[in-house]
Amino acid sequence: MIEFTQADFEKANTAGQVYADTHATARAVRYDRASDRVVVELNNGCTFTFPPALVQGLGDASPELLAQVYTSSGIGLHWDELDVDITVAGLMAGIFGTRRWMAAQAGQTTLPAKAAAARANGQKGGRPRGKASDAA
Repeated sequence: MIEFTQADFEKANTAGQVYADTHATARAVRYDRASDRVVVELNNGCTFTFPPALVQGLGDASPELLAQVYTSSGIGLHWDELDVDITVAGLMAGIFGTRRWMAAQAGQTTLPAKAAAARANGQKGGRPRGKASDAA
């Protein structure tokens, strides 16, 4: 087990304060049932909203569970009952879950024409190679 000294705690608190002073952090957070959005009020006076269905682990959550959101340090949002934690900086950057989850979400949009083309290419041995350009 790792032991922390009082100096370790003070160093971490100082680093956290420096981060809060130089980055947008959550001052308050709530779930707005009428708009089906999580509303994040930032320390710089801006407000950021997002639909919970975009976030890994929140898509099937009830409004009652979504309303149980809180921020303890301003750096992240937490839903204890749902076991979901996500950073404010990540949300603002469009990161709504793990890399694997995000990749799976990106691959879910398959049009019939795209699926047919992929099957046809697979029967021919895969995607055609790109052509090398002639450098003069």
